[in-house]
Amino acid sequence: MKPSPRRVLLQGAAACIAAPWLLRHALAADVPRFALGIASGQPQANGVVLWTMLTGNSLPSQVPVQWELARDEGFTEIAARGVEVAEADSAHCVHAEPSGLEPARWYWYRFRALGQQSAAGRTRTAPAADATPAPLHFAIASCQRWDTGHYAAWRHMAGEQLDLVMFLGDYIYEYPSLPGALRRTEGFGLVSTLAQYRARYATHKSDPALQAAHACAPWLLVWDDHEVDNDYANLQGQSLQRNFAEQRAAAYRAYWEHMPFPKALRPAGPDMRITGRLDWGRLARIHLLDDRQYRDVQACPKNLRGGSNTVALARCPELMDEKRTLLGAEQERWLAEGWDTSRPWNLLAQQTLMARFSWTDPAHGAGTYWTDGWDGYQPARKRLLDVVAQRKLPGVVVLGGDVHTNYVADLKADYDDANSPVIASEFCGTSITSLSLPQARIDAALPFNPHIKYGRADQRGYMRFTLDAQQLQVALRVVNDSLDASSGIATAARFVVDAARPGAAPA
Repeated sequence: MKPSPRRVLLQGAAACIAAPWLLRHALAADVPRFALGIASGQPQANGVVLWTMLTGNSLPSQVPVQWELARDEGFTEIAARGVEVAEADSAHCVHAEPSGLEPARWYWYRFRALGQQSAAGRTRTAPAADATPAPLHFAIASCQRWDTGHYAAWRHMAGEQLDLVMFLGDYIYEYPSLPGALRRTEGFGLVSTLAQYRARYATHKSDPALQAAHACAPWLLVWDDHEVDNDYANLQGQSLQRNFAEQRAAAYRAYWEHMPFPKALRPAGPDMRITGRLDWGRLARIHLLDDRQYRDVQACPKNLRGGSNTVALARCPELMDEKRTLLGAEQERWLAEGWDTSRPWNLLAQQTLMARFSWTDPAHGAGTYWTDGWDGYQPARKRLLDVVAQRKLPGVVVLGGDVHTNYVADLKADYDDANSPVIASEFCGTSITSLSLPQARIDAALPFNPHIKYGRADQRGYMRFTLDAQQLQVALRVVNDSLDASSGIATAARFVVDAARPGAAPA
């Protein structure tokens, strides 16, 4: 007899809470072999990716790693098992890909190697493409800079009983530590080589709260800039490094090694495809975008540098160049051709704020814009939103991160036309720890952006969503103190979106 949905959730919550502690009970624990935890991702209706990485000194160049996937928390009903070889050339990472699984059900998984057993994790498959699923519970998060805060937000997310976590960029930061940073970051330097990227991921993944969040549910991931280099664009680094292609190749390789991506997505040199789609039964299509690898370089950069700037439109007409693209022409076409009209929702998981945000009064073309986000590629944004408007696409909700601020916004094809209708909704989540601008600066700019219904830069945390065929419910979950690993959490605001009517409303 199958367990009830409530029992499954309770079992999963127990597994998530226990996961970091189980590491202490590994056999031969004098040299922990699974110290970076476990993870799952890329759920399909019949399969999922399971991840771990062997740790410790003096590892053989090749290590067989056993994995097993069970239908129950006690591992009495094994659904799949296998062996993967962890190789030194790939930092002893493991990407197992069980297939032939049942759709829309929970599984538990674990690994064994070198006489030790990993913690147990909980994962699930997506519903069948033609199924009418139960409500989808998911969260978005981004920007977890190690030296500016603790990971209390992840600890709370691990208890949220989620079906899916979407991480929207800046899993690591390549920066050296800030002056006065948390003591746990002593010795942090600038990252640019494969060994350095690997070490930085290992530092982040050592956190028990982050490990618990990975162990609770499958993840979908996109990157932003700090997984490689601040504000990088295509094959140009912020400092105009001559060897940037080599640096990007190292960064992408370390990213794949440390994330639950399938083997087929392993990068080739400086190229790795993260663009993709997931259909969640008849409920939603999730589109995953890459706004770094294929973009044109930012307009009007600062002297002798690449990357972003904040400029007045009147002084940077390049911002309105129709040829410039944030996604690249191929990815733009891929998205335009792949919107879904049969499901009530289209969720667009990408890196940053899509809604226009002018720092000055934008009347008569007098706006001032930050060039690294969608405001730096306004014609490209209009092309995307024009398709949404012209095809009357249902339930388009844009999800983003990057800007370390909680934003809730209405999306329009033409922000200069007061009568332009709302065609989509946006939820751009704040950071797990990374710092933002003073709230006073956001408050001063909000009157110039009436389509933005909520803007708080002084909040750290994540957004939690519940989605069914009629409605999207959103809770902005905010920790009390990101400098306190044991911080409590509260819901700062709630919003709702009706499937038949775009735009977010306070709940």
